[in-house]
Amino acid sequence: MLDQGAPPHNGSPAAPQSPGVGGRLMRRKPVERLVAEGGQGEGGSLRRSLGLWQLTMISIGATLGTGIFVVLGEAVPKAGPAVTLSFVIAGLTALFSALSYAELAGTIPVSGSSYSYAYATMGELVAWVCGWCLMLEYGVSVAAVAVGWGEYLNELLDGTIGVTIPAALSAPPGDGGVFNLPALIVVLLAMAFLMGGARESARANTIMVVVKIGALVLFCAIGAQGFRSGNYENFMPLGMAGVSAAGATLFFSYIGFDAASTAGEEAKNAQRDLPRAILLSLAIITALYVLVAAVAVGAKPWQRFTGSEAALAQIMREVTGQTFWGTLLAFCAVIAIASVVLTVLYGQTRILFAMARDGLVPKAFAKVSPKTGTPRTNTLIVSLFCGVLAAAIPLGQLADATSIGTLFAFALVNVAVVVLRRTRPEMPRAFRVPLSPVLPAVGFAFCVWMMGSLSTATWVVFGVWMAVGLVFYFLYGYRRSRLAAAPATSEAK
Repeated sequence: MLDQGAPPHNGSPAAPQSPGVGGRLMRRKPVERLVAEGGQGEGGSLRRSLGLWQLTMISIGATLGTGIFVVLGEAVPKAGPAVTLSFVIAGLTALFSALSYAELAGTIPVSGSSYSYAYATMGELVAWVCGWCLMLEYGVSVAAVAVGWGEYLNELLDGTIGVTIPAALSAPPGDGGVFNLPALIVVLLAMAFLMGGARESARANTIMVVVKIGALVLFCAIGAQGFRSGNYENFMPLGMAGVSAAGATLFFSYIGFDAASTAGEEAKNAQRDLPRAILLSLAIITALYVLVAAVAVGAKPWQRFTGSEAALAQIMREVTGQTFWGTLLAFCAVIAIASVVLTVLYGQTRILFAMARDGLVPKAFAKVSPKTGTPRTNTLIVSLFCGVLAAAIPLGQLADATSIGTLFAFALVNVAVVVLRRTRPEMPRAFRVPLSPVLPAVGFAFCVWMMGSLSTATWVVFGVWMAVGLVFYFLYGYRRSRLAAAPATSEAK
């Protein structure tokens, strides 16, 4: 082997060679450096205040409610009564990816979620692509859920005081309105909670999660009284293609465990608690989704779900013949969906925090308030963006765009867990995916299959989004990356 420390023949010291473009794009960030930088921001640090209970509640809060309270009305017309099977397929797809998330979250307990996992295993360009997908996943998801919140708010107002918000102010352009004011309001309310600190936000979220679980149990008890087996006679009217299309739309309802992984730098014992929170929350969520979907389709013919974004409240009213129960469920849904907005918005801000710390997005997103220990500027910018998006874009388009971003990011996580096993087999892991690399490969295949079930229009939106992201990276992130500017000794082996 050549002695790299020896001077050249002319006696002058060897100049360090800068990596080429390809080397910079593929440069990996060492796991040790990712962990060492955990919690550090511009002007302050995030506070470690979350335990297993709070992390699990963040997972459930970010997930439970989205698919049931909001998107069920979008998914049932695509699959018919077989929407229950769509939930199972989406849940299995999420499970395979959740196993990979659990291993990586326990090994690399940082805020960046799959962005950071990709940075440690597949290089900066792939990490950027993953992070850009997460922006689509989280930012658009907040907007999608906020749209549904407005529908349930109208149900609540109608059942209590007999008035509703005018369509011009409660629906976006394209859905008969001008501006969805309720959607903007719920995002701003979530922003106010997040500004107060992670612990305070977690407490508020826990209360809202308890309310939403109680509401869904109540729905099942009352909805079962209107159950008609005849509603299941033509179980799969639109074939397996309809089932998979509905599953792809519903998949964005399973991003809660990903939100838990974004709390890695605010968890008290991240390596132990993150894997447990991810898997426990997914089990609870899937069971409730399937149960509620089965009761809902049994109580209402699938053909009548079209255009219904507050389907559960309507079913309660139809089964009982009274407005009280539907109004009560609408009240619970208003609280439940607000918790989804809160926790998913939290996840978006923490991913941008990690990307800003790496220099790939402006430093403002990594600035931490010494008073609250939260990225307040980040939270303000993201909230305003998501609020305007929610007020202006219809729900169906938002849900599908979220699904494709989620599936792409999850596919990369399944690859990342295999790569890290091969490149760093000696690293301690609090949880290990069983039967690796088989199960990660199955998870990857499921993600690709469900992405293929999405519409051409969704793929066009995704392609445009990725093109914009790559332009931004090469104009900004490529030049300002802290890792690319670091000495060669910081490079991953």
